[in-house]
Amino acid sequence: MISLKQIHYILALEKTLHFKKAADLCSVSQSALSTAITEMEKQLGFQIFERDNKKVLITSLGRQCLDKAHHIKIQMNDLYLLGQIQKKPLSYPMSLGIIPTIGPYLLPKTLPAVRHTYPDLKLRIVEAPSRPLIDMVKNGELDTAILALPYDTEKLLTFKFWQEDFYWISHKEDNHSFTEITHDDIKYSNIMLLQEGHCLKDHILAACRLQASETDNSLASTSLHTLIQMVAGRMGTTLIPAMALDQLLIYNPELQAAHLKEPGPHRSIAFLTRPNYTGMHHIELLMQIFRQQLNKTLPKDAKQPKLC
Repeated sequence: MISLKQIHYILALEKTLHFKKAADLCSVSQSALSTAITEMEKQLGFQIFERDNKKVLITSLGRQCLDKAHHIKIQMNDLYLLGQIQKKPLSYPMSLGIIPTIGPYLLPKTLPAVRHTYPDLKLRIVEAPSRPLIDMVKNGELDTAILALPYDTEKLLTFKFWQEDFYWISHKEDNHSFTEITHDDIKYSNIMLLQEGHCLKDHILAACRLQASETDNSLASTSLHTLIQMVAGRMGTTLIPAMALDQLLIYNPELQAAHLKEPGPHRSIAFLTRPNYTGMHHIELLMQIFRQQLNKTLPKDAKQPKLC
């Protein structure tokens, strides 16, 4: 009979496509992992993996087998969770994904309150772009993730808990006296944005009604901190979400912010999870704390966003 241990092993090998790395991931010897997978293949009557001295490939039947293995793993995790949720709230391990344009600005505002309210919660946090996070939630590697919408979440459940606008950041010496600006005001201001693949760039372009060709493509940045330093060096301007204002401007007093006066909210922040996830109530508890803390810590000069 095929065991859950064997399912764990083939999923690790799928992830690494390397027997030694998969064995390390499972904390077993390479020979033990290889023997267990070979025995599973004999029981099934087909190869899941093709292997030689240089690489590991997944067969066509192996791909179907791995898809079912992911489903079994998710069902087993949910079954285990059914027992855990009978205990006091958020007293068991959870895994949370978050995108880089939210994590550094949301987590410092919210995690201290989460730790204080639920001291027994063991929270594993993974920071990654939206696309990989969605895949990890779908295949059960993560319980939930926090993304910015709109974004194609591929039939995962989404729970919006915050909405916010963007702010245009410029250098004070450029003599911009705006407290609010429109897309016409900034159209020719050498706007620098994150590189392709970051949903924040798409959200800003949509809010400003701009084309990517109308921005400065000479900087391929993956960090808002880098963009702010470029503005401080008077190489252009940028836009950032309200959530990040305090952290990004506190050490740059030479910079100024102006609210983007375009129809908003410019982005929504949401938890997402699988439709059959059994810990839905605990996501709701986290959302409640996140809302409370954001209301307390939102910069006073920022436009109050609408709650979802």
